[in-house]
Amino acid sequence: MSRRIKQLAQQSAVYGLGGIISRILAVLLLPLYTRYLDKSDLGAVGVITAFSVVLVIVLRAGIPNAMFRFYFDSREPARRLAVLRTSFWFTMTTATAGLGAGVALAGPIASALGLGGQQNLVRAAFVGIWAQMNYEQLTSLFRLEQQPGRFLVASVVNILVTIAATIVLVVHFHEGALGVVVGNFIGTLAVYLGLLAHRRDQLALGFDRRLLRAMNRFGVPLIPTGLMLWVLNFSDRIFIVHISGRAENGLYELGVRLASANVLLLTAFRTAWPAFAYSISDDDEARRTYAYVLTYLIALASWVSLTLGLLAPWLAHLLATPQYYPGSRVVAPLSFAATAFAGYIVVSIGVGRVRRTQFNWVVTGAAAIVNFALNIILIPPYGMMGAAIATVAAYTVLFLGMTWRAQRLFFVPYQWRRILLAVGVAVALTVAGKVLHVPLAGAVGLIAAYPLALLLAGFYLPDERRALRALTRRRARAQTSVR
Repeated sequence: MSRRIKQLAQQSAVYGLGGIISRILAVLLLPLYTRYLDKSDLGAVGVITAFSVVLVIVLRAGIPNAMFRFYFDSREPARRLAVLRTSFWFTMTTATAGLGAGVALAGPIASALGLGGQQNLVRAAFVGIWAQMNYEQLTSLFRLEQQPGRFLVASVVNILVTIAATIVLVVHFHEGALGVVVGNFIGTLAVYLGLLAHRRDQLALGFDRRLLRAMNRFGVPLIPTGLMLWVLNFSDRIFIVHISGRAENGLYELGVRLASANVLLLTAFRTAWPAFAYSISDDDEARRTYAYVLTYLIALASWVSLTLGLLAPWLAHLLATPQYYPGSRVVAPLSFAATAFAGYIVVSIGVGRVRRTQFNWVVTGAAAIVNFALNIILIPPYGMMGAAIATVAAYTVLFLGMTWRAQRLFFVPYQWRRILLAVGVAVALTVAGKVLHVPLAGAVGLIAAYPLALLLAGFYLPDERRALRALTRRRARAQTSVR
């Protein structure tokens, strides 16, 4: 067990290095953004980012998820190569079709998004979508081959080129929001072209229609799931823009960026998780591994949420101009929402393992409805804080709903007592720090006290026996029902 957890941690750490560099540079760029972009411009970047994500979900049609599942279903090199080529050419086709439609309909799309006459911003976003889809398709090959080192090199080069391009466009050419969007895809496009040349033999013409149909049966049901996740991730920006205005969304965008350190943890883990989880062929070993992964991922994410929530005011003063300081208020709830999403990532793998993805949209849809309703109710009186509360509530529903569904399909003896303690202690310390208005030294003290508080609460006492008894009872009931 410890070997498996260590392997996952090592792969996540390597995958996360690129993300760490990206997030550090993104945070260091906040003074640039807040100086050269007004709140409306930064709000426009948030809206176009949200729009891009939903288009990527639709155009991908679930193929990346299917690629991971089908790749590990076979050990035959020819079969795996067919999976890679079919996925590559499908992605290339849909991305190109999306680019053509986006360029032609830039005007109506800009109006629908509340971006006025910023048609070039929409066109740039579609170029970015094309580059992102194809880039991620190629870097996924490193994940399939479990070569995190090469993935890291590609990520770092992408990041460095992107940052340099963004600085030149925003500072030297004063392109504002357009400079941010264009800068963000220049590095992606450049690295993609290099990877395409490197993989040209592996990705030669080859398209298996029968295989594609099978992959679509797995992946297409994930489209509504992805769309519902988009509602959870990005619809709050749309609501804020239309209810409270782009300036308020600019403040919220700062809070989102400060909370992104927890998202970084999830990005690193999410990058390593599918290949790692599906590579465990033995079901009993998979169950034990998944249980421990959820416990320690939630504990780590909760600690990060506590840290970000308490340090948010000082981070805002350090990295932003005074007009953006209020954005720090939403960091704590957004960080804990990411913790709930961390749990969702782990438990949902059980559904993919048994290939029963058809009804995932019901769970994500329920969470999206909660998010949608709470945004409408809470944003008018509470502004961006209402959106943050809606987000954390919806992600909690998402995690609980997916846990219920996944456990019915692939039962895992999760250590619920330890999980509740990890989250509860972090929330309690965060609330204490906010209520008492602790100074910086007090905030650091509460953050450092988290492991000790877990010790006093009994977190480190193992739940393995209890979990194994639950698994045994589950198997006994299954055998009885079969008889």
